[in-house]
Amino acid sequence: MGAGREALTTGGLHHVEVWVPDLGQARRTWGWLLGELGWTPYQDWPAGRSWRHGPTYLVLEESPALTGRVHDRLAPGLNHLAFHAGPPAAVDRLVAAAPEHGWTLLFPDRHPHAAYLTDNQGYEVELVVSVG
Repeated sequence: MGAGREALTTGGLHHVEVWVPDLGQARRTWGWLLGELGWTPYQDWPAGRSWRHGPTYLVLEESPALTGRVHDRLAPGLNHLAFHAGPPAAVDRLVAAAPEHGWTLLFPDRHPHAAYLTDNQGYEVELVVSVG
């Protein structure tokens, strides 16, 4: 395989596309977080942006076909995306820096092996502590 071309596994996740009501805001919040987690910019166009991690990519798009302007993580559909985030110290570092990048910590005392963050558009991510 060439550089950036990992072996593909049948059933592996190819990509996730998330429609957002404000692409500029999403690029700032998600761009910071994904960059910290080792994702690299992949594609960029007026209505969207994607980042790649190995063979998987994540798309944020402000589609003209949106039927609403509000995401509700408690409604049917996407609740959150979970990312391996490294050892506890790495998760702690991300949690400490997150507010200045538009993220708020949820459930601060309830999850010793993960941190849940929400952005100002209502999207949630889980940062999972990697142990071992």
